[in-house]
Amino acid sequence: MAIITLTTDFGLKDHFVGAIKGTIYSELKEAKIVDISHAISPFNIQECAYILKNSYYAFPKGSIHIVGVDAEPSPENQHIAVFVDGHYFIGANNGVVSLITEEIKPEKVYEIQLPEALQGAFPVLEVFVKVACHLARGGKLEVVGKPLDNLKVLKEFAPRVTNGGNTLIGNVIYIDNFGNVITNIQKGLFEAYRKGRKFEINARNKRITEIHGKYSDIINFNLDKSRRKGPGDLLALFNSSDYIELAIYKSDLQTVGGASSLLGLDYRDTIMINFE
Repeated sequence: MAIITLTTDFGLKDHFVGAIKGTIYSELKEAKIVDISHAISPFNIQECAYILKNSYYAFPKGSIHIVGVDAEPSPENQHIAVFVDGHYFIGANNGVVSLITEEIKPEKVYEIQLPEALQGAFPVLEVFVKVACHLARGGKLEVVGKPLDNLKVLKEFAPRVTNGGNTLIGNVIYIDNFGNVITNIQKGLFEAYRKGRKFEINARNKRITEIHGKYSDIINFNLDKSRRKGPGDLLALFNSSDYIELAIYKSDLQTVGGASSLLGLDYRDTIMINFE
């Protein structure tokens, strides 16, 4: 039976996640449910997309991903079921799926129309779970609704190229558990405009002129320990998802702080890269 994953902004204090899992198990006793995250910031589409984009591919083909963020339906926020890259995504047409599939064209996109489904305040339970269980039983996507031609696209989060190709302007799209700041500038875009040139990353009042491949690359092990960079120092790197990330080496957001707090950066804030 296909794995069903859950990604929501519900947190774990309330009954929502338990009710979702209980309903799935009531319909499918052999179901396999995996929590990706229930700690998405409320209604944060970009954060949800970043986490899903960097986790869904690790699951087997045929997995079903329930997306419970900004799920209340409206004429501009239809419920959708999408088949892309061998995976099913069930959620709202709020931009999450389009951010996940920026480089991969969906094979099937359907607007969910279940005639007997409740239209209440808990659509993840009332609608998404029903569709997920249908698909997990081997049901067809075509049964749940009608084809939809357009996925909502959020262009506000696309990096901008200015100054004749000499400047890249990006935004903070995610802050992780360590306070590391992830931007929406990917390695491919950076290298396409860098063309071997020197560069300077500008984040608030900090300037960075080197991007590492891993965190410990900030340390020059040929130097005496008293002269090395190390814990507490700022660095930039291409993270495991190939996005430019700003980090404080061995930071702790709960004690000394991380890049987000020490640089004063938050979601949507601007990062600028100038090429020489």
